[in-house]
Amino acid sequence: MPLAEAAVKAGAEFIFLPEYCGGLASEGAALRPPAAQEKDHPMLGVFQAFARDYKVWVMLGSIAVTAPDAKILNRGYIIDSAGIIQSHYDKIHLFDVQISEQELYRESAHVLPGAAVQMTLACDMQLGHTICYDLRFPKLFRDLAQAGAEAIAVPAAFVKNTGKAHWHVLNRARAIENGCFIIAPCAVGPIPGGGESYGHSLIVDPWGQVLVDGGEDRGFIQATIDLSHPQRVRSKIPSLTHDRAYSLQ
Repeated sequence: MPLAEAAVKAGAEFIFLPEYCGGLASEGAALRPPAAQEKDHPMLGVFQAFARDYKVWVMLGSIAVTAPDAKILNRGYIIDSAGIIQSHYDKIHLFDVQISEQELYRESAHVLPGAAVQMTLACDMQLGHTICYDLRFPKLFRDLAQAGAEAIAVPAAFVKNTGKAHWHVLNRARAIENGCFIIAPCAVGPIPGGGESYGHSLIVDPWGQVLVDGGEDRGFIQATIDLSHPQRVRSKIPSLTHDRAYSLQ
């Protein structure tokens, strides 16, 4: 909360928080964030009040919401400046990977996947919402861009080993491919129980230029974005209109 307050004092109109911003822990290969029912979730209520009190928009990158069968939803929210939830998104692609013999993740052990993409008119921009591992699935981003997204958020708790190799290039690629802003707040530091998040929160413009990189320290980054920029880029390289059907032979 102090970082969000500092961002508001610095002039922020829209606050973006990372994946599992309500807390994250691991238990073997499984992720075990603290979870609560949506109607009682303290993180959701606190930031609805924050948005209302400070008159800013807030994206909760995601929090853990209880679901049937003792599982959870990795669910993010967009909250308007009156504290009203405008939309939510459940992470579609779950992080089931084995990076090395020692580093194994099975998000699906406790998380139910979502089944619907989400785009919201938020703070005068068409904003798509994805979460972390979704970054590796370019069709999701293309679908959002072709539906009109001017910016796509990628809140994450990207693990450090893959982050060092892939985080920057994937975020820049999604921006370039779709001619849109990418806003990617990423958690940073060790995860209780094992693992570490990479940090390097990014704001990338539609030409693929990194406007701000948060590095590996806790804090906030800030940029002013020009919502006419996506259209200018898309008029130069109109690849979103150039898709063709083809067969694989």
